[in-house]
Amino acid sequence: MPPHPGSPSRTGLGSPGLARLLPPLPVFALQPLLGHIVASVAGRHPELFARMGEACHKHFLIDPTDLPVVLLLKPDPHRPELRAHNRGNTVGHDVRISGSFVTLLRMIDAKTDSDALFFNRELSVTGDVEAIVALRNALDDMDSTLADDVAATFGPFSRPVRAIFDFAERRP
Repeated sequence: MPPHPGSPSRTGLGSPGLARLLPPLPVFALQPLLGHIVASVAGRHPELFARMGEACHKHFLIDPTDLPVVLLLKPDPHRPELRAHNRGNTVGHDVRISGSFVTLLRMIDAKTDSDALFFNRELSVTGDVEAIVALRNALDDMDSTLADDVAATFGPFSRPVRAIFDFAERRP
């Protein structure tokens, strides 16, 4: 269950970097795509839920600090959800993972060690540390990378999506 409105981990998010230059996105247009991605990844990797244990009932706020949206992941094994919210909206969560879009992409593509990102202050994690460790361990145990699985959800367009990821990762 997400924290109640007065809890410390329920926060309005600022709008740094690129987010200040872009208008709020119509997040409703992203929801079907995000729903497809999370359902596809969950279908390919049901073992993720067992590996996460009780952390499956936590709410993970993924905050690409240079984009105008944040993502709320609810890894419930019976009904996983990934929803976009406009930056600046109050979003209840148990864990917040933030970094630039490229940093987060490199992390889910196993191109960089999440511990190194954290200690270099490229990645910020707040909230339920046990839940984030469970998520990280579950992702580390996957045979493929999460970025590969996300690209695969695009079917015949998976190669161009993968190429976009690779291009983005090469950017400074």
